[in-house]
Amino acid sequence: MTAVNDVKIEISVVLGRSIMPIRHLLKMGRGAVIDLDANHESPVMIYANNTLIAKGEVVVSGSKVAVNITESMRDYQH
Repeated sequence: MTAVNDVKIEISVVLGRSIMPIRHLLKMGRGAVIDLDANHESPVMIYANNTLIAKGEVVVSGSKVAVNITESMRDYQH
């Protein structure tokens, strides 16, 4: 079981996406705003090693930001 405890995975949480020309990205500075294809009620997508594993919602607790898992993609696998 200790070998499993040493396995590392990359977890990514995607709030939304945007497509823009690289020239706009290079011109952006501190405080720039990027419009996403989501709103504050949209679920976030949670990926493990680039595989969608769950959906969730952003939760703010004091000075901490976390993600509450609301739906597991495992539920849809056959």
